[in-house]
Amino acid sequence: MVNRQIAVVTGAGSGIGAAIATELGRRGYHVVVTDVVAQNASKVAKGIDSAQDRQLDVTNPDECETLVQAVVAEHGRLDVWVSNAGISKMQRFVDISPADLARNFEVNAYGVFFCGQSAARAMIALGTRGAIVNTASMAAKEGGVLFLSDYVASKFAVLGLTQAMAAELAPHGIRVNCVCPGYVATSMQARELAWEAELRGVDEATVRQSYIDNTPLARLETAEDVAKVVAFLVSDDASFVTGEAISVNGGAYMD
Repeated sequence: MVNRQIAVVTGAGSGIGAAIATELGRRGYHVVVTDVVAQNASKVAKGIDSAQDRQLDVTNPDECETLVQAVVAEHGRLDVWVSNAGISKMQRFVDISPADLARNFEVNAYGVFFCGQSAARAMIALGTRGAIVNTASMAAKEGGVLFLSDYVASKFAVLGLTQAMAAELAPHGIRVNCVCPGYVATSMQARELAWEAELRGVDEATVRQSYIDNTPLARLETAEDVAKVVAFLVSDDASFVTGEAISVNGGAYMD
């Protein structure tokens, strides 16, 4: 048992999740780094002052519940939960298979639902005035995104779910918000650059420059840009913020 607030981050073996876990660790949380790929979670946890790693498939509600109960049993508390795990696959709308659609929703929407349920149950049982943050996307607010219609739909679901969770959990003192990143330079974006370049019939450099041109602050976003906003949302500085979808995109989409 550690004498720190406990924060669990899903999909934290790389990209935005790894940056969130690292930033929360830097700010004094004991971080439980989770990922469906155990070795990725382990690698990230080793670089954080107070952290441990756990394998977690967010699409399995039993695994979500088991992990939450294990954290509570070991530490006696659960203060912060960040549902960050997500996937994408760029295809034309007419080419998306039922299997691809189902898989996208299983990870991006159902995973947020299952994890949020288990985390909320534990926080309520413990009487914790905790914080939950879900990673949505700029695509949760702007539907006109080419080649990502299933992803767009799943992220709109995350935004709506965040608001529904916030309304129901507010009486328990649990705040729920989501972040909506833009063009983040991660391994996921690298895959998307290749897919989009092929679908548009251009080179990857052209696609990358289009992302920058669409961003008023004139650069690609970093995972750390997102992590710092998540750290704010789970802090006391955001104690009167709930049900919000915070755009972190350099102005690429303004609302």
